[in-house]
Amino acid sequence: MSTISQYFTAGEAATKIGISIDTIRRWDKKGLIMAKRDTRNARIFSIDELNRIQSRLGNNNSENRYKILKNKNKSKYSVIELFAGAGGTALGMENAGIKHVLLNEWDKHACSTLRTNRPDWNVIECDVRELKFFAGQADIVQGGFPCQAFSSAGNKMGFEDIRGTMFFEFARCVKEVRPKIAIGENVRGLLTHDNGRTLKTMVLVLEDLGYKVKYKVLKSHYFDVPQKRERLIIIGVRNDLKIPIVFPKERDYVLSLKEALYNCPKSEGQEYPKNKKKIMELIPAGGYWRDLPEKLQKEYMGASFYMGGGKTGMARRLSWDEPSLTLTCSPAQKQTERCHPVETRPLSVREYARIQTFPDNWKFSGSVAQQYKQIGNAVPVNLSYHIGNLLIKMLSGEIKEVEEEETIQPALFALAN
Repeated sequence: MSTISQYFTAGEAATKIGISIDTIRRWDKKGLIMAKRDTRNARIFSIDELNRIQSRLGNNNSENRYKILKNKNKSKYSVIELFAGAGGTALGMENAGIKHVLLNEWDKHACSTLRTNRPDWNVIECDVRELKFFAGQADIVQGGFPCQAFSSAGNKMGFEDIRGTMFFEFARCVKEVRPKIAIGENVRGLLTHDNGRTLKTMVLVLEDLGYKVKYKVLKSHYFDVPQKRERLIIIGVRNDLKIPIVFPKERDYVLSLKEALYNCPKSEGQEYPKNKKKIMELIPAGGYWRDLPEKLQKEYMGASFYMGGGKTGMARRLSWDEPSLTLTCSPAQKQTERCHPVETRPLSVREYARIQTFPDNWKFSGSVAQQYKQIGNAVPVNLSYHIGNLLIKMLSGEIKEVEEEETIQPALFALAN
């Protein structure tokens, strides 16, 4: 049965669970918890989430829990993977025991990465619009389609109204293959993209194609990934099947960056220019531009110093004892800095891969910039493993009823009306 978490201000929440206001604010600042705004525009926090993170942080011990998760046995289920990228989702699904019948990607460097690591995979390098599908081709269709807005002026928002978008190609594949399960993933921002209309359209299209649909934001740092990365997961199950839609349960611990980078192989990586390195040398672990002397803050930030917002990604050094911030396509971007906790340099390619839970023997093709881009765009392998593992249980009938605590229902579309 679903439960709705209660939200309180930092002061109210601190009193209720017996921690300090400063602790809550520190967790908020570090991205370990997500705040909302109430009608007075005050930041409010979920009691359930605060209790979970307090338990998980307190449950850390000397054991290094970092590992690439993999099931011993293969399942009988198959998947078509669209927009495959460098293989984060695909490898996680394979590790769970799901066989790939087709992987599609148009980027030549990502395709080279896929073929280099899995010569037996059926990787088709082309525009997805060129692909033809047939009924029964796979049990699962999966795709991390780009997020695009749809014009709703005078339209019924059905299957034909989304032509020309990448989601249409995902939906076309679902329509033609008729898989038992269709699963899409995207960034958290899809929830509010175009005031919620984009997600509303996606759900309605899948429902029109004969699928019952639910979706939920999964936080990677609760799924054996040393990174505060959130992904919106959309699951559709064909209406003629009595399969409950569930989402993987969060783990009772989080992985630190120190665990992830232990004995990490050396590799290529970006470097800071001389002047920037001098600035970054002054930033402590877990710190950012506000830890600089005010004079240097103004010099480094320029006009941004006088603008609103925390800008906490600028001149940001990571901390050993927490999960990494969400990786971007470049660790040295000024707005989203990802500096090594101790050494004054951006994270290397292999460190990036470790944080995304790619194995050390997974090779990335192309230039250093292309490798960063492929890794930064990927779904974490272990997160995909947890999703794939659950899909196998759903398809095999192991799950008889909805077990997860909190699911976002597709009927909640007030914001889009």
